[in-house]
Amino acid sequence: MTLPDRPQQPDVRRSAAAAAAQAAAAGEGAVVPLAPTERFATRTAGMTASEIRALFAVASRPEVVSLAGGMPNLAALPLQSLAREVAELVDTDGMSALQYGSAQGVPQLREQICEVMREEGIEADPNDVVVTVGSQMALDLLTRIFVDPGDVVLAEGPSYVGALGSFAAYQAQVVHVAMDEHGLVPELLHEALESLSRRGIVPKFLYTIPNFHNPAGVTLAHERRPRILELCRRYGVMVVEDNPYGMLGFDGEVHPALRSYDPDVLYLGSFSKTFASGLRVGWALVPPLVRDRLVLAAESATLCPPSFTQMLVSRYLSHHDWRSQIKTFSENYRERRDAMLAALETYLPEGCTWNVPDGGFFVWLTVPEGVDTKAMLPRAVTARVAYASGTGFYADGFGSRQLRLSFCFPTPERITEGVRRLAAVLEAEMDVVRTFGTPARPGLTRGTQSPSPDTT
Repeated sequence: MTLPDRPQQPDVRRSAAAAAAQAAAAGEGAVVPLAPTERFATRTAGMTASEIRALFAVASRPEVVSLAGGMPNLAALPLQSLAREVAELVDTDGMSALQYGSAQGVPQLREQICEVMREEGIEADPNDVVVTVGSQMALDLLTRIFVDPGDVVLAEGPSYVGALGSFAAYQAQVVHVAMDEHGLVPELLHEALESLSRRGIVPKFLYTIPNFHNPAGVTLAHERRPRILELCRRYGVMVVEDNPYGMLGFDGEVHPALRSYDPDVLYLGSFSKTFASGLRVGWALVPPLVRDRLVLAAESATLCPPSFTQMLVSRYLSHHDWRSQIKTFSENYRERRDAMLAALETYLPEGCTWNVPDGGFFVWLTVPEGVDTKAMLPRAVTARVAYASGTGFYADGFGSRQLRLSFCFPTPERITEGVRRLAAVLEAEMDVVRTFGTPARPGLTRGTQSPSPDTT
């Protein structure tokens, strides 16, 4: 196992020397200011636009069937009832809801979050809950308070693109650990930990999405969970569990969170997938010593999370049958998953493989040898279908034969049409490979292929 190369850092000193030389050339005492880009901190070298975010402008065009973004389908929400809740919130509690609040979050909501987590086997103290502006903020702040430049972070391969963005922004080195159809492979995690240990490296944490993984769609087998936690304890590595999809299972089963096995696990949750993503309400459940630093970091980032959205979520949890609403969401997503699996079976060319998710939003697809999904994407968009190429979910150049398909937002009919269009694009790419015996666009496939969590 090798560590990825560190991101190239801008040479600010060289820029300053060049400016001094320009000043000397301009005459004694002249000042030639640095350009704004020459003043950036070195950590900004890791801040790059993700491939998935760059897709949104194109994929949102009405003629394009977007199988790319993981947007929840909000059509099942009781919008009229929620409109009344908003009006009553402003009428009865507007002076509080529209005012600054606690950096840790509204106390009543923190108590309700503990009730929500109890569904996953977690017993928690509301004092250890920190409400954030989406769980992405919690992940970013945890990375800020734990990771120094050059530190190693372990993550599944593939991994959530937003996590990779935060790790890069704080100059972490990401070491991926492969998955199979049952999630993170404990033996491969052991190999990575042992290899790093022999070099005197202790990773800051393992970042994992155990349930209905984004992007791979797989779920960590129950028998693997204690083994993974035991390995991390043995090597002194924290575990950060990101679980936004955990209640969206298609068979009614709620998998036990890793945090239910070990109170030292740092747990991230969100209402974005089980209620409304636009409210941007998430949380972190962390031990007290971590909580105090996390609250300080949150204060410096936002001062406090919005009281209005927190109080609206709290009213929703108090006055609505949120468990039944999650069941309705799950049923809708299961119908869309079934439509996607049926379309893949009907239209995709031979040599493609994919997993069968039992919850969440995503299918992870592997295409035949020689096809580069990143290079193929512009042709797919021209054919009016969009997906997320696999390379965006790795920090090390892997994933060029994989892509993520999202079934959560389009209707079943649109999903079927999107897969049909994708299949035609794939057939054309494969024709080029068969004709010339080379990748469809030579030179764009980076790295060797990592294991892919398919069920073939």
